[in-house]
Amino acid sequence: MSDQSPVIPGFHPDPSICRVGEDYYVVCSSFEYFPGIPVFHSRDLLHWTQIGNALTRPEQLRLPFDMPSSAGIYAPTLRHRNGRFWLIVTNCAEGAGNMIFTATDPAGPWSDPIPAPGVPGIDPDLVWDEDGTCWCTVAGVSQVRIDPATGETFGTPHRMWSGAPGAQAPEAPHLYRIGDHWYLLIAEGGTERGHSVSIARGPSPAGPFEPCLANPVLTHRSTHHPVQNTGHADLVQAADGTWWMVFLAVRPGGGTPGWHVLGRETFLAPVTWENGWPVVGEITAPEKSPAGEPFHDDFDASALHPSWISLRDRAPAHCTTTERPGSLTLHARGTSLDAPDAVFTGRRQLHLNCRARTSVDVSQGCGGLAVRLDEQHHYDIESDGNEVRVISRVGTVRAVVATRPGPANPLVLGVQVTPPPAPHDARTGPDVIALGTEEPDGTFTALATLDGRYLSTEVAGGFTGRVIGLYAAAGTVHFDRFTYEPLTP
Repeated sequence: MSDQSPVIPGFHPDPSICRVGEDYYVVCSSFEYFPGIPVFHSRDLLHWTQIGNALTRPEQLRLPFDMPSSAGIYAPTLRHRNGRFWLIVTNCAEGAGNMIFTATDPAGPWSDPIPAPGVPGIDPDLVWDEDGTCWCTVAGVSQVRIDPATGETFGTPHRMWSGAPGAQAPEAPHLYRIGDHWYLLIAEGGTERGHSVSIARGPSPAGPFEPCLANPVLTHRSTHHPVQNTGHADLVQAADGTWWMVFLAVRPGGGTPGWHVLGRETFLAPVTWENGWPVVGEITAPEKSPAGEPFHDDFDASALHPSWISLRDRAPAHCTTTERPGSLTLHARGTSLDAPDAVFTGRRQLHLNCRARTSVDVSQGCGGLAVRLDEQHHYDIESDGNEVRVISRVGTVRAVVATRPGPANPLVLGVQVTPPPAPHDARTGPDVIALGTEEPDGTFTALATLDGRYLSTEVAGGFTGRVIGLYAAAGTVHFDRFTYEPLTP
């Protein structure tokens, strides 16, 4: 297909899917951001709407400030059984481990965590056999019997089939009973360019498993395909009997080695069965998705839209829409976005080309608008009332790259992400990011235009993607509105 768009664009990795009647639900990893685990709903598998987040309370999700970026919430699995949704996930913050949550409505509220200390590793999966026994399988690949209502495990985790001999990172296991067989689906090859999906089958949840001779059943490695790093998949049977696979992948841009900036996104492909094995078809993309529509927030509601995410916590003392009605008010904690306790609230960048604007009042502090990947990789435009400045943080280098006198409040700050200018060669980056101010007549004036490659996973490392958002670096900062809109390349 010519359109290789994801069904859930932007930093939405590690999708897990389940169907209840005519309704489909997907959850994704959220790493260092709060609230955790976005929950999406669809009726057609193509068009998805975020209906909430599973982890919305501090007692559900604690992410300490000394936890590095790209730690936190890894790879949830979502399942439905006997009228209840079950969610198992790993919190990679020190001392947290694997936890189970339940809900009768996937939009929430979800329960407090049920610790599962006997489950080792990451990427936990839940499945029930014909007798009602529940099994948990984790990256590695190993399995243990579990009572999901209490988190208690029974026996010692035992090793299972774990993919091609010598392949790195066998992970993301999911077990299914389909027809006469139990199928074990895994990812292997690492979540970079070698990522792939393989499958085996056996007579019981514990195996023994025979691998598919056509493994990997999905990979784009060593190809010119515009979608790369395909892996971490989950299967679902649609209401009409057809089968589908959701999986993560990236869209690298620019020259060599290619840089992906939005993070790992959720894609969809059809699945057919031949001789008892799944055959994965071409990527299926939506013709039009709600994610392609502009987003505007005047902060009139008492609670933020579920697509807003904050760094590590969202304490009402530091982030609120009720202190000044019609505004998002941020009270600074860290002194800049370099600090892990920075007060930052943003939305995932969903499009390769886009722009964002915010109206900010810095009469009581200093803050602004940022494009963030992590503490060491972000571009910011901020004001303290006296000066507007653009800050570039790349690795160990932090620099103020442009300044101008600060106009009277309110001030409209903006960022614009567009393709790199010609001519292109093997070293051309994926995009450019302009940061500037907007005049009352709508004219945008860029103070600096920076190379987007430095806010990419290939440069920064880690597992996340860009988030465009609002922050306070000192005192109190009020934001009266925020607008995000996709741009035609």
